[in-house]
Amino acid sequence: MLRGERHLSMAYKHTNSKGITYHLNSKDVTLRGGKTQTIYYFSKDQRPEACDLPAGMQVNENQRNGFLTVSRKK
Repeated sequence: MLRGERHLSMAYKHTNSKGITYHLNSKDVTLRGGKTQTIYYFSKDQRPEACDLPAGMQVNENQRNGFLTVSRKK
């Protein structure tokens, strides 16, 4: 690894029905009431915020446009 280069771990990635691969990312945000919540989102490129799919969560795909979301398993 070169100096100043970030090492990106192998995080969760998902290929949708259109054949496009997305990488799962997470970010901690502070809500208006002061509570901290972790949000999950997908990107086409691998970022430093990349993460694994949390236990108890599943990936859903919108059949119309191929958009991916993360939700709790039912």
